[in-house]
Order: sequence, then structure tokens, then C-alpha cells
Amino acid sequence: MSASEAGPASPPGGGPLLIAVADDPHLLGNVMRELEKRYAADYRVRCLGSAQEARTALGELAAAGEQVALVLAGELQGETSGTALLAEVQHAHPQAQRVLLVGWGRLTDPLVGDAVFDAISRGRLDHFLIAPSHPPDEEFHQGVSSSLARWAEGGQRAPHTVEVIGRTWSGRASELREVLGRCALPHRFHLATSQQGRALIAAAGTTRLPLIVMPDGHVLEDPSDAEIAQASGTTIDPDGDHFDLVIVGGGPAGLSAGVYGSSEGLRTLVIDSGGIGGQATASSAIRNYLGFPRGVSGGELARRAYQQAWVFGTRFALMQRVTGLAQQRDGIALTLSSGGVAIGRAVILAMGARYRLLGVEPLEALRGAGVFYGAAASEAPTVCGGEVFVVGGANSAGQAALHLAHYARQVTLVVRASSLDIGMSHYLVQQIGATPNIEVRTDTEVVDGGGDGWLEHLTLRRRGTLEEEVVKADDLFLMIGAKPHTDWLPPVVERDDGGFVLTGHDVGGAAFEALGRRPLAMETSVPSVLAAGDVRHGSVKRVASAVGEGSIAIQLVHRLVSA
Repeated sequence: MSASEAGPASPPGGGPLLIAVADDPHLLGNVMRELEKRYAADYRVRCLGSAQEARTALGELAAAGEQVALVLAGELQGETSGTALLAEVQHAHPQAQRVLLVGWGRLTDPLVGDAVFDAISRGRLDHFLIAPSHPPDEEFHQGVSSSLARWAEGGQRAPHTVEVIGRTWSGRASELREVLGRCALPHRFHLATSQQGRALIAAAGTTRLPLIVMPDGHVLEDPSDAEIAQASGTTIDPDGDHFDLVIVGGGPAGLSAGVYGSSEGLRTLVIDSGGIGGQATASSAIRNYLGFPRGVSGGELARRAYQQAWVFGTRFALMQRVTGLAQQRDGIALTLSSGGVAIGRAVILAMGARYRLLGVEPLEALRGAGVFYGAAASEAPTVCGGEVFVVGGANSAGQAALHLAHYARQVTLVVRASSLDIGMSHYLVQQIGATPNIEVRTDTEVVDGGGDGWLEHLTLRRRGTLEEEVVKADDLFLMIGAKPHTDWLPPVVERDDGGFVLTGHDVGGAAFEALGRRPLAMETSVPSVLAAGDVRHGSVKRVASAVGEGSIAIQLVHRLVSA
């Protein structure tokens, strides 16, 4: 079936395109039927019968500035594999989702499975779908919808998006974007002098900046962090309330504990000085998380976990900092920066960790103006065609580099260690090595840089020779390790030299001798206070591990509150 046989594009004019390519007329007909029935109201559907037709059409669409949201390709296109064709899509349409159509039963063939895994690992495609069967094929549509949601999250048409308008990229406007990121709220930034910025300011009827327009139209003028949380409907203000369980920290460990605690009947409160998701929200694509074969962004995982915990009954106090912890006769009292107090029969410390600062003053001055700690997922659409640098040697840095490579002309990963394998998962190392526009500089560090209002250059130093090189740079993303959020804890909560909380057999036993028992596996030196996730000494710094520790901690909480 050729492009001319595929029927008229719909809707007429301007809608993003869904493109299907297959040399099997029966397969192409099934795909066209399913796409047009479900998506024609919002997208234009175009079906092409060969790889050459697809190359020509994609090139013409790129030249015309057309948006391609999704490309679906059959396994074979004559002499061209579907994988090879999808790999070419990235050059003309870097933001398009690329999905391979695999015939039913083909995944039982080890060679097919290996080829698909290898293609995903090397960044040649985003995922695969089983080719559609008799209608309605809801499994097929679930996959298509997930791909379109991923495309929208990349800055195209994300639902419920918060608009931020500021005079400059840096300053308070940058801080507001960080707050929204910590709340896992999709958002877009507009300069006040841009066409969209002027339109939003006019509609809001105010010139006080920075300005936030919530998805429901609510306007916030230079809001505080707490006002943002209240406007998004994610927070309560506890004062003297008693709970079975209070969780300090809304990252993966805290959210997991919230889900399991509430679902098992515990009256549960989660407190966080920021929003939800913790450091995980900086991960643009977690591909090895159980149950998400298409991968999941840290922000999406946080939003899902928040909704799951909320529906079970967990309550959240966000943008509220815990300043003190003390044992009382009726439980563990947590003092809040707002002046309130929350009391729990048990407490789980799940504060996670924060990024270490680079400490280069000229670059810190450009934070939010080309220099970002994390934020690769939300800022990626702004780096199209640029020279981007990512500093860090752990998984989050590797995921950021791969995500940014879809948008930037060149991504350079700067690593202090002598090899990526020292701190990064093998699948990420493999994928980075196979991505042509990612360069890896090991044994290297960033020592200087600057720019006139926006990052323009960096100075890189080879650690062995101390040789320095000034390089052009449009954006810098820093992911250089973390420090636990434990400065507020009283001395009675024992920590290691790095500030991570000691638990189980690592803590002293004085407080437990009086109770006639030893501390539980995740219990701190304060009875009935546990620690889970990245904040705990000896924990595995992975999202799945934090989620697991959050669930395990609930089993220990049951033992404590029923004693």
C-alpha cells in the first residue's frame, strides 16, 4: 500500500503525524484501520508501503517543519529491517517515538528477542508492539497511547501542564521550575518577551513576575513553594495530629512505604520539604524497573505512586520541612518548619539524598541558565541542536545522556573515574557506546566555565596530566553524587561518616537493652524509628531497591505498633 492509497490525512492541517511503514499490505491495512479509528481526531495518520517511501516522506516532513509523534515499522521493509529504518528516524525527527511491530508468537524466537533488546539498548528504537489483531485490540492501543504519552512528556503536548513565565531563565524562575520538577508536575517555561509569554501575561492580567499559570487557569504571582503545593492540591497542614506511621521523605522509598502502609490499614502521613519523587524525578528513562518494559520516567513513576498512595488513604504534607525528632510517651514527635507537630507511633526516615554541588562559582551563577542539577527530562526539549555536557558516572547520568542525545547535536559525558563500568549498569554502558552522538571523556573534570547570561563555554581538565581545554557548551547537566538529607536529625540518631543513617546491627544497643530486644533490621538507634532507601547506610542506590526497602519497612512497622 502506498502513501496515495492510505486515504486522506486527518485531521486536516497541522496535527502531529502517526506514521506506519510495512511492506505487508495486510499488516499495513490492520495498522491503518486501528490508528484512524482511535486517533484521527487529534493526529494525522499516514501509512507507507516501503522503506524508501518512508525515507522520502520523513525527509520532506522534516524540511516542512512538521511534527511526527510516532513511527511504527514492521520487522522487514524489503531489504531494510524495521530496526534499521527506525534508527534513521532520529536524525530527521529526534522527538518522535519509534516502535517496531512484531508478529504474534515471534517473541518466542530467541533471535528476535535478542535483536529487539539490542536495538533498544543501542537507542535504535524506543520499544516494540505486537502487531494489531482483530479489533478492538486494546493491548495494541495501550502501547500506542503509552508511546504518545512519552512523546507528549518530551515537551510537545503534555496534559495538565503548568506554564511558568519569567524575565530570565535564572533566578527565581529557575527555582520555580525546580519546585515543579520536585512535585513531578509537567511544566513549560516561557520568557516574558516571547510570543507565548506575552500572551499568557495578557490573559493573566498581571505583570508581576515570575508568573505561574496552573492547568485549571489559577494564576500565581511570584508564589512561595508552599503556595505551589497548595494550588496543585497535594498537601495538608498537620498540627498535633496522631498517625500510626509518619514517613519523612516522598521519594521512591517513602512513596512505597506510603502505599503499603495505607493499604494495610495504617493511618499514614508523608512529609517532604519538596514534592514527590525525590532524586528519581531527574531520571528521564528507567528501563530496568520491573513491570515497565517500555521504561518509565522518574516523574511518571512518582505521579503514579502518589496517586496510588493517596487512593489508599495516605495523606501528604509537602513543602514542609521537618526540623526536629523526639520521643514522647504517646509516640515520636516530628516538629515542622511551619510550627506544627506530627506524631507517629512509628516513623520511617526516607529523606533520600541531594546532589552534590560542583562548586565552580561562575557555573553556579548560571544555574538555570544552561547549568542544571538533574532536570534532564524537563529541560531536554530546549537543547535541540546544541552542544550538551553531562557530568557524572552513575546510572542517572547515563540515562540523562541517552535522553539528551535525542535532542542535542552532541552530548559529552564527563566522568572523573577511569571507566564507565565502575559506577554504571552494563546495559547503559552498552547503549552509550552505541550512540553515535555521545562522546565519553573519562578521567576528566569540569573546572571552569561561563557565559553572558547563558552558558557558552566550559573548561575541562584531564586529571592525570592536568591539561586543560576550553570547549563550546550550550548546556551542562550535573549528576555528581549525593549527600543524605540528615543534617536536621538529632545526635541520638546514629550516622556514618558520610551522614547516612545506621540501622540494624550497625547501631549501638543502649536504647534497646532497656526494651529487652535488639534493633530490627531497618531500625535506627532510636526505637520505632526506621530508615529506608538512599538515606540508609549500606543501601543499594537504585529506585527498585528503595521501593523494596519501603515495603519491607512496613512489615517491621507492624511488629512495632502491635507490640
